[in-house]
Amino acid sequence: MSIIWKNPIGITRMAMLLAMAATCAYAGDDANGKQSKSAAKPAEPAQTLVAKNQANDYIIGSEDVLSVNVWKEPEISKVLPVRPDGKISLPLIGDTAASGLTPKQLQENIEKNLEAYMSHPEVTVIVQEAKSQRFNIVGEVERPGSYTLGTPMTVLDAIAVAGGFKDFAKRTKIYVLRANASGSQIRMPFNYKKVIKGRHSEQNVELQAHDTIVIP
Repeated sequence: MSIIWKNPIGITRMAMLLAMAATCAYAGDDANGKQSKSAAKPAEPAQTLVAKNQANDYIIGSEDVLSVNVWKEPEISKVLPVRPDGKISLPLIGDTAASGLTPKQLQENIEKNLEAYMSHPEVTVIVQEAKSQRFNIVGEVERPGSYTLGTPMTVLDAIAVAGGFKDFAKRTKIYVLRANASGSQIRMPFNYKKVIKGRHSEQNVELQAHDTIVIP
C-alpha cells in the first residue's frame, strides 16, 4: 500500500491501461457476438438442388434409389427405390409415378401434390444410385452378365469389369448392340487388337444404358 501512495503517476498509468483493456475486451465481445449471430443464421432452403454429377435430363427408371427431401419435413423425407411398376410411395401423397421422369420433373410433381397439405412445399430429388442404368456383356469373357452403369464406361472398361477374355475369344470380332430411336438395333464393331495399339480408338465408345457387348 505504501508503494501505491508514493507513486500517484503509476496509479494514473495503471488506471488508463485497465480502462483500455476493458474497452478492447468489450469490442472483442461485440465482434464475436456479431460473428456468432451471422454464423447462426439459417441456410437458405435448397429448392432445386440436384447433384452436380447428374444431368438434368437423366431419366429415372425402375430400381433407381432416390433421395426425396422435403424442406423442414423429416417425417416425409425418404430414401427409397423405384418399384418395378415405376412408382414410389411417400407419406401424405401415397403412390407417385417416378419412372420416365427427370429428377426435376418428379420434384415438381411432388411439390404440387403436397400443396394440399402444406403451404409452399420445397422438395429436392436426387438419384443416389442409378441402378436402372445397366449394360450387358455376353460371350467369351470370364464373368458375362448385366452390370450397373453407375459411372462413364467404355467398351474396354466393360471388358475389364467382366474379368477379361477367355482363351478362345475372337478379339477382332467384338461388337456392341445399341437400340436407336426407332427401336431397332445398330451394330458397332470393336477390334480389340487395333484399339489397344492406338488405332480405331473411336470404336472404344462410351456405353449407354441397355447396350450389349458381344464377345464371340
